[in-house]
Amino acid sequence: MKANLHPTDYRPVVFEDLGNGFRFITKSTIKSDETTKWEDGQDYPIIKLHITSTSHPFFTGQEKLVDIEGRVDKFRARQDAAKKAAGARTSRAVKVKAKADKKKAAQDSDED
Repeated sequence: MKANLHPTDYRPVVFEDLGNGFRFITKSTIKSDETTKWEDGQDYPIIKLHITSTSHPFFTGQEKLVDIEGRVDKFRARQDAAKKAAGARTSRAVKVKAKADKKKAAQDSDED
């Protein structure tokens, strides 16, 4: 096995869900400047999370929208832009066809 492969600062860390206040302790190498007092009276580094299994809709069974970064808005904006582009292509195709039809009608009338 390779020597010095694993991190050496593996220690207990408290993770806190900012949405509902749920806290749990586990071992991690993640760095944190903040500390908190745990139930056993000792201070541990704390990492604050926006979503955990206790607040995520998939795990809680709730059908609520959790949108921190505006992903839904970005998707809808792309969808609207695609619809406008498709409409522009359609109207341009109609104009080109009408122009071609006029040109053909003019050629047919010149031949008569």
